[in-house]
Amino acid sequence: MYTPTIGFIYPDHAAEDDYPRAAAVLDASLPVAHIYGTDLHAIAELLDLGSPQKLRDGASLLASQQPDAVVWACTSGSFVYGPEGARRQVESLAEAAGVPASSTSFAFVEAARALGIQRVAVVASYPEDIARLFVDFLADAGITVVSMSSAGIDTAAEVGTLTPDQVLTLAVTNDHADAQALLIPDTAMHTLEVLPKLEAALGKPVLTANQVTIWEGLRLAGVTPFAPEFGTLFAERSQHVDH
Repeated sequence: MYTPTIGFIYPDHAAEDDYPRAAAVLDASLPVAHIYGTDLHAIAELLDLGSPQKLRDGASLLASQQPDAVVWACTSGSFVYGPEGARRQVESLAEAAGVPASSTSFAFVEAARALGIQRVAVVASYPEDIARLFVDFLADAGITVVSMSSAGIDTAAEVGTLTPDQVLTLAVTNDHADAQALLIPDTAMHTLEVLPKLEAALGKPVLTANQVTIWEGLRLAGVTPFAPEFGTLFAERSQHVDH
């Protein structure tokens, strides 16, 4: 039986245990390579974190795994470059890795399109100036952000300590009635285990950073998994592909 291998380049350490959690459910190999920089949610630091050299280093760390695709598992470190810069970023990563590549920012766009979603609410952990760059990125892709909230958390390490209940509270208190889905963009946040509760509480799809990143990697490898415990995005039987 075909077992896809998707490589993820993950910044520092925060919520990378979402990946082995997903691998166990999805019957996929999801190796994670770490690159390092400051984990501050600030423009200059994020531009450095997602720099071509750092991503080439990440790709080289994954090479021995022979991945079918590689994903830069960082939302802010991709959208901070703007739509065109983020495209160049993943093109450079694909060239370095020798396989299809993407990033978490594009994963959100592709996931929304797959579900036919055009109006969203964004619940960001970042400071407001960083969160607004994500809103701009989505707008460029034709996705309307009907509301945006910012938790104003400065570092990824702090985001990684949020409990499931805190994540649930953030989501429920910042949803918007006009939004077809809620987006939570930060791979430093643990979200996989709380996705069913989030969607049950809101009554709509919830797209989170590690969830869409994993889905995007599998999509690039030609796999559409079925795992309802990871939310509506993974629960579309009509899209299910057997390998």
